[in-house]
Amino acid sequence: MDIRHLEYFAEVAKQMSFTKAASALHVSQPSLSKTVKQLETELGVPLFYRSKQLQLTDAGEAVLANTVKVLDAFHQLTSELGDIVKVKRGKIKIGIPPITGAAFFSKIIRYYRDEYPQVEILLSEVGSKMIRQGIEDGSLDIGLVCNLPVGSKTFETLQVVHDPLMVLIHKDNDLAMKEAVDLEELKEESFIQYRKDFTLHDRIMADCKAKGFYPNVVCHSSHRDFMIEMVEAKVGIALLPSQIALDIKDRNIAALPILRSNLTLELGMIWKKDKYLPYAVREFIAMSKEYLMNH
Repeated sequence: MDIRHLEYFAEVAKQMSFTKAASALHVSQPSLSKTVKQLETELGVPLFYRSKQLQLTDAGEAVLANTVKVLDAFHQLTSELGDIVKVKRGKIKIGIPPITGAAFFSKIIRYYRDEYPQVEILLSEVGSKMIRQGIEDGSLDIGLVCNLPVGSKTFETLQVVHDPLMVLIHKDNDLAMKEAVDLEELKEESFIQYRKDFTLHDRIMADCKAKGFYPNVVCHSSHRDFMIEMVEAKVGIALLPSQIALDIKDRNIAALPILRSNLTLELGMIWKKDKYLPYAVREFIAMSKEYLMNH
């Protein structure tokens, strides 16, 4: 038995005529009669009373009721598969860093959703370390991470942003009068740091150590708005990417470049190597490359 047998049987039951059913199905009547007979043989029961007027048997009524359900399910399945193949529908699970992710990724997401509005995008805001773990264990399809892994055997990568960090400092601080500062000049300052599961946390700590001091960290955060508010409240200084720092307006905060520093936000997209990716995910990656090339 295959789906064609059920479709032929259902059409004969609908028309109550082999002749009309054959015409509707665009097949010959002998071929249709043979197919229905094969179905009856396979099921071991007659499905029609073949008299002057065609009628369903009791067994035929039962088979028809279930055939309708099977055909509905089959047609729904093929429609959904068609939608998925054409990327009309689907789901993408993306991990983004809560401090930096949305500021740099929202335009790419909008670019994709303009083309495929019915694809569901599920965003998880976690640090880069947890995003890498999510890509590895399959709980995430794509991740946006700080500092792309170079020569990784696990991940495919795409660079999205290369943005230097700047110092956010209250305007009442004497250093705020300078055009730029060296990292060493911040050794007496209190730091509003990223959480320890953020790659930027480790980068900042390593660079401070290379400059001969260990920063006085007064609090950790995963929210950039909180960090900015803490700077404005004179709790400490913070290091944020320039695209975020320079966008701060009407606050008592100065944004200063850092001299002789390699501290940058290297934001990139990662996904797992040698893994099957759904159509929606593959198209998201392709459109991200296209957007970055054009912008």
